Amino acid sequence: MNGFRASCAAIGVVAAVIIVALATPVSAEDWPTRPLTMVVPFPAGGGTDVLGRVVGKRLSEILGQPVVIENLAGAGGMVGTAHVAKAAPDGYEFDLGSRADAINQTLYKHPLYDLKEDFEPVVLIAEQPTVLVARKTLPVEGLADFIAYTKAHQSMMRFGSAGIGSPVFVDCALFDKAIGVEVQHIPYRGGGPAMQDLMAGQLDYTCTLSATAQPQLQGSEIKGVAAFSRKRLPSLPNLPTAFEQGTDFEGSTWFAFFLPKGTPGAIVKKLHDATVAAMDTPSVQEQLIATGTFVVAPERRSTEYLKTMLGPEIERNGAPLKAAGMSID
Repeated sequence: MNGFRASCAAIGVVAAVIIVALATPVSAEDWPTRPLTMVVPFPAGGGTDVLGRVVGKRLSEILGQPVVIENLAGAGGMVGTAHVAKAAPDGYEFDLGSRADAINQTLYKHPLYDLKEDFEPVVLIAEQPTVLVARKTLPVEGLADFIAYTKAHQSMMRFGSAGIGSPVFVDCALFDKAIGVEVQHIPYRGGGPAMQDLMAGQLDYTCTLSATAQPQLQGSEIKGVAAFSRKRLPSLPNLPTAFEQGTDFEGSTWFAFFLPKGTPGAIVKKLHDATVAAMDTPSVQEQLIATGTFVVAPERRSTEYLKTMLGPEIERNGAPLKAAGMSID
């Protein structure tokens, strides 16, 4: 009987060891040992998605594991980012976050996450300027014409965006306020769907990321009005800036990788270093520049830099939202 009990006890110990071994995650030094998921919190086809796929392909090669893109759109990017905030902190799911996340902290009265507390910042990647584009048949040429026409016809016009809370929605809303018009807003789940309706003539204009608008502008399927950047974009050399056209307005969106809070520092560093290597790949830079996307300078790529910029970014984006009285329950 005692021998039987001893055998049971031994079996129990072995089983416990096996259970612990199975439950224990692979060490950070061995990461990654299986495919990773990059959550893009906007639909396929938009500027955020384009950036994620270009960088993700090179990341797969560097890390030796597939990087699967998962588009989880909604609430100006909050749905996808909130999903990553709740993911296991094991490095296998990360978020392609953006300025939208800083905006959401102020725009929404009850944001689904705390950008400064719920994530492990990894690395700032790139920036995309905002561009103002119109349906092909809108009878305007240039920004001065656009402003005059919109002021005269604002009650009948509609503008679309990648969704309430998206940076391009905020840029468009602030621009409308700056020129003194009130135009009906039609929110979409991303810049791609809004662009489709603009081409179909169901919208009069939209503010969108340069990467989203580039194919349609080059194909003359829509009309370019202005780039909200200081200098003309290499990808859209024929699109004048707002500054060139006498309007002091600027808008762009930054992008960065974030991991769930509690992800081991060694994994954060590995993803950081692999991303920087991807950013330094000439073919990646060429592809991004071709879409109007600019890789950030080396001095802005450290994890610490991204950490320290989040607070100021929330404040910087929140100030005009509060001044304009923009908020969402």
